[in-house]
Amino acid sequence: MAAIAASASRTLLFSHHKLFLSPISARSTTTCQISHFLFNTHRNTFKNTSIRFSSITSPGLQSPRETHNFDSSNVIDILEKRGLLESLTSDNLRSLASSTNKTLKVYCGFDPTAESLHLGNLIGIIVLSWFVRCGHQAVALIGGATGRIGDPSGKSLERPELDLRTLDKNILGIENTISSILKSNSVVILNNYDWWKDISFLDFLKQVGRYARIGTMIAKESVKKRLESEQGMSYTEFTYQLLQGYDFLRMFRNDGVNVQIGGSDQWGNITAGTELIRKILQPDVSSEAYGLTFPLLLKSDGTKFGKSEDGAIWLSPSMLSPYKFYQYFFSVPDADVIRFLKILTFLELEEVDELERDMKRPGYVPNTAQRRLAEEVTRFVHGEEGLNEALKATEALRPGAETKLDWKTIEAIAEDVPSCSLAYDQVVNLSLVDLSVSSGLLDSKSAARRMLKQGGLYLNNNRVDSESKSIEPQDIVDGKVLLLSAGKKNKVVVRIS
Repeated sequence: MAAIAASASRTLLFSHHKLFLSPISARSTTTCQISHFLFNTHRNTFKNTSIRFSSITSPGLQSPRETHNFDSSNVIDILEKRGLLESLTSDNLRSLASSTNKTLKVYCGFDPTAESLHLGNLIGIIVLSWFVRCGHQAVALIGGATGRIGDPSGKSLERPELDLRTLDKNILGIENTISSILKSNSVVILNNYDWWKDISFLDFLKQVGRYARIGTMIAKESVKKRLESEQGMSYTEFTYQLLQGYDFLRMFRNDGVNVQIGGSDQWGNITAGTELIRKILQPDVSSEAYGLTFPLLLKSDGTKFGKSEDGAIWLSPSMLSPYKFYQYFFSVPDADVIRFLKILTFLELEEVDELERDMKRPGYVPNTAQRRLAEEVTRFVHGEEGLNEALKATEALRPGAETKLDWKTIEAIAEDVPSCSLAYDQVVNLSLVDLSVSSGLLDSKSAARRMLKQGGLYLNNNRVDSESKSIEPQDIVDGKVLLLSAGKKNKVVVRIS
């Protein structure tokens, strides 16, 4: 009820202040002359920084629209039905999304606080993808400049400052992640460092600061919480909402980007942008700048979804294997799986409803809905190749499976099972019983023999029946590893050094 009340109050607030804004021509090639904010003390540091990013000019935003089955659908209605809509700055966006001759240009921002995006960022990517599927254009903005300050939204402490080399690495990693998921022909990737790098503090105060009202800035929920806390808030963090607001202003003016999306905790930053556009550009009411927020990714018990015992669920395969990504979704509780199928996949709602009905029927195979969720999300994030890798690794953990193992598949599960390294001459011609003990799979030779007689000892998922079995060169998968199993759960990966 509190969320509904908050959403209603936001709609009333914006109706009262008439924050219905309009972009100038999307094809304008006028170079943005409005100055940007960077403290003079940081200018030399910024100039000495080498940051790689996709530098896209306005014409790049005019790429041809892709053809999708959703072209005639209203993307706002789709988001609402799937539980992906929290608030709108104006309901006019809904009617505009229905127009067949109006292409929306939508952006979502991602600050480079880590080398990869994580599961909490996935909803933003999914919402961008829904806009693309409905015939609109998507922009992903990497905060090469704002990432140096850190967004205070939802944070109890100020973010630690990143060194420039780390920031550079994070920007490249996030750009690669977004490009891999959304594909280069579906999204334009910009970096706000491109327009912030030559800015003086005085120019910022003159061109942006003079339009900001302290009372309005303090009233933002994210700011109020921090000001009331024991740690308080630095002036640097306090200005973050103006920096993000100016990003919207700049892209609205130069590139025709007219919609900003973000999680519900971004409402204050998004409306800071719509306010700046209204005050500085004073557009007519025939076109508007809009804000849209989606819910944060939470479990049914209210806790954050996207954390494991080992930390964040990363979207980059270099930081989290597709197998572990798949397994995280496969273990989603029944209470959450249907809602996540609606939010995190592109399955038709009728199919999701059928899965929900199946869960209540006699004979339902446990985790069927979870398997579908894991497959769909893994395919979206890691592609067919990543999904196949995850499925092969999952199968590899099942003794007796017929899937042919390779080195990459075994390595994908190595982080989740015990492993050891042995020299080649320590392994070849050694009996499997002895190797089971030296690798740590079983405590003693008698335990290994007992397990073998019970039919529970496996080499590379193949059951071994003979006590005389010795390791041969051809048993070593790709000349690098062995997978030993005792029963269904006890496993060891043996790396050959």
